[in-house]
Amino acid sequence: MKYAETKTIRLPVDIEPFKPAWWAAHSHIHTVIASQLTRVRKPEVQRIAISTPDNDFLEIDVCDIDSDKPVVALFHGLEGSTDRHYIANLMGELKKAGFSSVGLNFRGCGSRMNEQPRFYHSGATDDYRIFFSWIKDQFPGQEVYAVGYSLGANALVKYLGEEADHSLVSRAVAISPPYDLKEGSIRMQKGFNKIYEMRFLKTLVEKLELKKERLQSMPEFNGNSIYEFDDQVTAKLHGFDGADDYYRQCSSRHFYKDVQVPLLVIHSKEDTLCPIEFAPVKEMDSNPHIQTCFTEKGGHVGFISSPPGWLYRTVLKWLTQ
Repeated sequence: MKYAETKTIRLPVDIEPFKPAWWAAHSHIHTVIASQLTRVRKPEVQRIAISTPDNDFLEIDVCDIDSDKPVVALFHGLEGSTDRHYIANLMGELKKAGFSSVGLNFRGCGSRMNEQPRFYHSGATDDYRIFFSWIKDQFPGQEVYAVGYSLGANALVKYLGEEADHSLVSRAVAISPPYDLKEGSIRMQKGFNKIYEMRFLKTLVEKLELKKERLQSMPEFNGNSIYEFDDQVTAKLHGFDGADDYYRQCSSRHFYKDVQVPLLVIHSKEDTLCPIEFAPVKEMDSNPHIQTCFTEKGGHVGFISSPPGWLYRTVLKWLTQ
């Protein structure tokens, strides 16, 4: 595969091979241990709320170190927040490297519930546009880079594809993105993945019930899967004709061909939550702006390495080339 030269990067970048820790022998170990036992070292941030055109707000964390380097926008995964280890610790690593960073808490994922009936979803690029515009206003003259994880990576790729060469982001990383939302939703109902699904579903339903106390128009939910939640709640709240329509319109696989800025996609071939077999490899390989790093081992947003810190080193190398 040959990569074209762009204004900001010559692809491919030499990526350090991923070497898993000897004891991390299974993808679920990488996923669970990284998620539950990683120590969080979040730098000092300022949490603020910015207004949205629909009389709501986006809650964001700003780590401004008064640097002229690009500002890095960060996006978490399903039912995460800027307090999750992968966002908080990356903020710390970015600070050490001289980057300011700004993390977005999706609607309903910050310290307080948002005002409108809508929540967030895998393709909510309208909020990304608001967020990127705010960064451009607050950090005039500086480039904007972006790193997204899982659901946040899906929406980031969708934004990059929609905007093409008009993107406010000039460099990006997508980590463990879902390529086909429907297939990922179905896969979550099987085997050990069901444990992840029930954990996600528990907090989603709790938020729904909390909103019902204030907003009587909220839809009812009577299912026991993410697919059913998306069909009965997510789709109705965000203008889709059911879960299948939501998944079809928002799956990242449709948008890689239109990406026009340097994008690194990091994904484990053993990821059970976002199966790599649905990756649009042909479209990725034919796009000169995209470089992929598909590791043989690892989990979902979890790469327990020897020596530790492979994922942060890889992201920082991409952002600093």
